[in-house]
This record gives sequence, C-alpha cells and structure tokens, in this order.
Amino acid sequence: MTSSDRSPFPSSSYGQLAQAESGHWWFKVRNKLVLWALTKKVRPFNSLLEIGCGTGYVLEGISRVWPQIELHGSEYFEEGLEYARKRIPTAQLRQLDATQLDEVDRYDVVSAFDVIEHIEQDETVLRNLARAIRPGGSLVLTVPQHRWLWSQVDEYACHVRRYSRAELVEKVQRAGLQVSYVSSFVSLLIPLMWLSRKRASKQHDPMNELNIPRWLNRSLETVMQIELLLIKTGVRFPIGGSLLMIATKP
Repeated sequence: MTSSDRSPFPSSSYGQLAQAESGHWWFKVRNKLVLWALTKKVRPFNSLLEIGCGTGYVLEGISRVWPQIELHGSEYFEEGLEYARKRIPTAQLRQLDATQLDEVDRYDVVSAFDVIEHIEQDETVLRNLARAIRPGGSLVLTVPQHRWLWSQVDEYACHVRRYSRAELVEKVQRAGLQVSYVSSFVSLLIPLMWLSRKRASKQHDPMNELNIPRWLNRSLETVMQIELLLIKTGVRFPIGGSLLMIATKP
C-alpha cells in the first residue's frame, strides 16, 4: 500500500472538488461532524490551523461559526490555495509541506481532515502538529479507516494507507498527545461502501464519485444525517469507512 514517489494528492483535482464539495453528501456531512466536534469536544479556542486545507471548504464552514478567531490554513499545492483564498479571504493561508512544519506552541487547535493518509512520514507530521499546539490545546483528525477496505479507489486517491483505530491511537500517543475522543463514521453505509470498492476496476476514476445522481446523493446524505444524530447522542461506532479522533496536549 505504499509508494515512496507517490504524490500526496492529484493537484489537477482541485477544480472538480471546488465545484462539487458544497453539494456532495460526503463533504457536507463531514463538515457538520467536524463543526460538532469543535463545538462539543474541544475547549474554547481563539486560533486554529488546518493542515491540508485544500480548496478551503472546511475552513469556510469554521469561519462562519467562529468569525472572530485567528484562522490559518496550509496546503501542499498552490492550486488548492487559489480556491481557498477566494472562499476565506480573511484566513492566513500558505503553501506548506507538513513534514516541514516547525512552529512551537502556536495554535489552540490544529486539524487535518483526510490528509495524513496521503503522507508516507505520517508520524513525523503528527509530531510536528503536536509541537505546534499550545499546552491544553487539541488535535482534530479524520482519516480513512480499515485496511480491508483498501481498493483501487485508494490508489487513485493517492492514499498511502487506511488506518486501524489502534494504529492511529498509538501514533497520536507517541506524538505526545492524549486521545480524548474517537469514533468511526460512515458506519451505516459500510456494506454499500465495501461492495462498491470490491467492484471498482483498475480503470475506475474516483472523481466520478463526485458526480452521482441527485437522488442517490440525497439518499446517502439522509443516511449520514441519521448517523450524525446518533453520534451526537453519544453513540460511538466501532467500524466505519472513516475515523474521527480528538487528542489534547498536556
């Protein structure tokens, strides 16, 4: 599942992402989950850095809820930042390789949403993120989960790995953080996800998943809204296509 010369993300995909994100079930529901986690599972914060902010879709959602905070974003490719600057002109954005992040005790919250699975040196990045968090601050992560879901889709998305819960917990703890919350999500859809991935061919283009029929998009979003409601009431799913983790810096 690894390749030393793999690009962290296909830079040509940002245009398609920027057009699709605001209407696509996956991005909409993940944003709602992230905003809930920042509201309910993280202490009040005045500064936030998102590593791998892409087109700025998540940062834009955060800026609407917390318009007064100091908002930062970094992205490996300049192509993504071109869209992010238009979405959130008040944020401080920069091009950055996360393996080179060297700030110390700088941010109340550092986040990375479906980013570190693209990076070979994920433990180096986690140590960098931990170092950049102020004492008492939080790390918020989402990653793809379960190695048995690995498929051609992951290859095309330039993933290096899919995480197990135990692996991510161990790596975050080795970075010097204390895990305070963890739950799977995209759990109710796991049978459909498994079937779809097993049927994916070598010619599969994962960007086609952004252009699904409207009725299917609405149906999947409805299922995920139910799942999100369950998470908000305290359910922590043991399996799921993705994993949400929150950790704090002592």
